[in-house]
Amino acid sequence: MKKSIRYVGLDVHAETIAVAVADEDGEVLSLGKLPNRPQYIAKLMKKLRKDRQTLRVCYEAGPCGYALYWQLTGMGVECEVIAPTLIPVKSGDRVKTDRRDAKKLARLYRAGELTAVWVPDAEHEALRDLVRAREAAKRDQLRARHRLAKFLLRRDVRRPEKMGRWTTKHRQWLGSLKFAHPAQEATFLDYLHEVDHAADRLVRLERAIDEAIERTPRELRALIAGLQALRGVAKITATTIAVEVGRLSRFAKAPELMSYSGTVPSEHSSGGRTRRGAITKAGNAHLRRVIGEAAFSYRFRPNVGVGLRKRQEGLSEEVKSIAWKAQHRLYERTRHLTNQGKEHQKTVTAVGRELLGFVWAIGVQVEREVTGEANERDMA
Repeated sequence: MKKSIRYVGLDVHAETIAVAVADEDGEVLSLGKLPNRPQYIAKLMKKLRKDRQTLRVCYEAGPCGYALYWQLTGMGVECEVIAPTLIPVKSGDRVKTDRRDAKKLARLYRAGELTAVWVPDAEHEALRDLVRAREAAKRDQLRARHRLAKFLLRRDVRRPEKMGRWTTKHRQWLGSLKFAHPAQEATFLDYLHEVDHAADRLVRLERAIDEAIERTPRELRALIAGLQALRGVAKITATTIAVEVGRLSRFAKAPELMSYSGTVPSEHSSGGRTRRGAITKAGNAHLRRVIGEAAFSYRFRPNVGVGLRKRQEGLSEEVKSIAWKAQHRLYERTRHLTNQGKEHQKTVTAVGRELLGFVWAIGVQVEREVTGEANERDMA
């Protein structure tokens, strides 16, 4: 007797999980809620797998992470984590509950209408957490600097001319400032302490990232090194791309990576009318941010400076050739869009989108080289 497939939709929250089940040819049933604890989840899966050959489970990606995914796959249950922004939504549906969300997931999963996200392995996830912690520290440093700068502006305290901001000399000058009122002195010292604390925090996190990269698998280290062949892509940017995207070869072609980043134009076309708008932003925001920052570098003429030459040491000629081609292509693209009078941010976004094509090409080339080296070692 042929066993059927049972589709399970889970609406996961920190303390509870709403469960719904859809059989291949049956209706969608709600099974209520259970506590979000491993023992209750294991008990549920054991009950649902009774007399069933295949059990397929899905839940939305969210703040609860991938702990549930790893538990289910460890039990031998097929599980997928669904991209929330790509779940179909009825325009007239104004009622949202956990029970309805779970039933909706089960129904759409059975119909094949859901898109799964890439789930990182343990090494990728650990390094990604560290990179995102550094990103948060950078934002905190910016806020701390802004608070101190605005305080000094209100007091009409201006730094000497020709002194750069947040340099060593600037920090020495800040340390020499004094205020007559004790309350203002206390405020200034607190703001200055936060600036110093943020700088120390960044140093610690960047050192931890360097150490973590050395402990990652060979494939990930090779990808991070290869991406640094590109202008504007140093170690932190390359690491961010590697941990946010994973294996670049999982994208069949470069436009799929561009779509994943959310840098492709939105479109609303009907009949004979074609209308394109702003970028979708329906993708990885961390990837989109670092690519936008890297795109600024291509407003300068193609050149291999000291820093870039050092990053390219030990890389294959194929990877360096792709990076050099990117410099020419993206520099001309920047000039062309600027001469057309395009807004600066639109130009940067367009160049960043094309830069992802070269990121994809280098990633695929590096993976091919690593695979070839592994095959050679096996044959030897």
